[in-house]
Amino acid sequence: MSTLATTPVYLVGEGGLAALDLSAGQRSWADANGFSGQRGKLLPLPATDGSLDGYLFGLGTAEGRPVFVAGLAAASLPAGHYRLEGELGDPTLASIAFRLGAYRFDRYREAKPSPTLELPSGADRAEVERQVIAASLARDLVNTPSSDLGPDNLHAEIERFASERGMSFKAIVGDDLLSQNFPMIHAVGRASAQPPRLLDLSWGRESDPKVTLVGKGVTFDTGGLDIKTAAGMLMMKKDMGGAANVLGLASAIVSAGLPVRLRVLIPVVENAISGNAFRPGDVLHSRKGITVEIGNTDAEGRLILADALALADEESPDLVVDMATLTGAARVALGPELPPLYSTDDALAKSIMDTGLRVEDPFWHMPLWSAYDSQLSSKIADMNNTGAGGYAGSVIAALFLKRFVSKAKAWVHLDILAWAPEARPGRPVGATDQGIRALYQAIKTRFA
Repeated sequence: MSTLATTPVYLVGEGGLAALDLSAGQRSWADANGFSGQRGKLLPLPATDGSLDGYLFGLGTAEGRPVFVAGLAAASLPAGHYRLEGELGDPTLASIAFRLGAYRFDRYREAKPSPTLELPSGADRAEVERQVIAASLARDLVNTPSSDLGPDNLHAEIERFASERGMSFKAIVGDDLLSQNFPMIHAVGRASAQPPRLLDLSWGRESDPKVTLVGKGVTFDTGGLDIKTAAGMLMMKKDMGGAANVLGLASAIVSAGLPVRLRVLIPVVENAISGNAFRPGDVLHSRKGITVEIGNTDAEGRLILADALALADEESPDLVVDMATLTGAARVALGPELPPLYSTDDALAKSIMDTGLRVEDPFWHMPLWSAYDSQLSSKIADMNNTGAGGYAGSVIAALFLKRFVSKAKAWVHLDILAWAPEARPGRPVGATDQGIRALYQAIKTRFA
């Protein structure tokens, strides 16, 4: 238990001031400042001698109030040590929200102290720690620019991650990808000065249910020969957001000791341009034996995922989950806060959706609409890597990946953004976790 002095932060819903044990002077102060519990409003609360007695923080109305609204308090408070009082709801989630709202990425500037939290009564300390560590790990990786997180650096980070958690680790690098039958990972990454690779981590008892996580690890995406615009390339350091969030999820699973045999597969490449870059119109062979005509070199993420998914599928796991910053179409359809979820198991998809809403990690179940499968047709190969009509881009990408998963008992694909363009509760502007809490809870429930 901490011995640091704490400053109280009173969480107050709209119209909830009467329930607080405030002095007459403090009530007058709140009234004079127009504080009635408006969402996101922070008001210093004076003691009778004029010193700081704490803060009032507004949660807003109960209808539509986000679970993580306490995260806005951490984003507004000065450095200090705080405790939460008042309308906490779930104290564990409120604590996670506060801690993640206080997240800062200070690698390239002078670090400023952030607000810290004394956990409230009823909060599960272990769960708070493992989920904050998982989310922060993902955010730190995505925020790091490609100059410091190319394929070599990401490889080193993941190898260290595995060592710290007692996971086995294997890497297939460069031309070894060809000899071990991962031709599409090799083709996408071969133009970079840093060779492509497939990283393979595992943990847990072989007798437990097999859960395999696959994360897109494109450390930077120029678009390849179908080069992106300057604006389109600006945020491409985040194109390894799937890998980062898969690692965060793996961290939580291992920390909790969930009864699963966990495997993590991360294809790591830079989609660069040089004389040996793969080209529009090329036909690539895949691990599964399917040939793929390249309609656009900027649809590279699905190619590297396909080889990794084929490997995952070979041992008929109980569950395969892939996460990828895959399509702009997903953001057009659902915006930056609500990634689409695709699955071969509708009951599992509903579980993840319901859980995500409860823990402020939302997804929306989208269809694997088989009528669109013909959009992937090619006149010279088994399939094309892009749709022919320009519509339903996120669905088409999911249908592409589905062709490489046939033996797994259940498959889930998450088309995430891994970025918060605007601050929201528990998510400062910049790299953000998506899918970690929802999937962790869903896997915990499914396999407990």
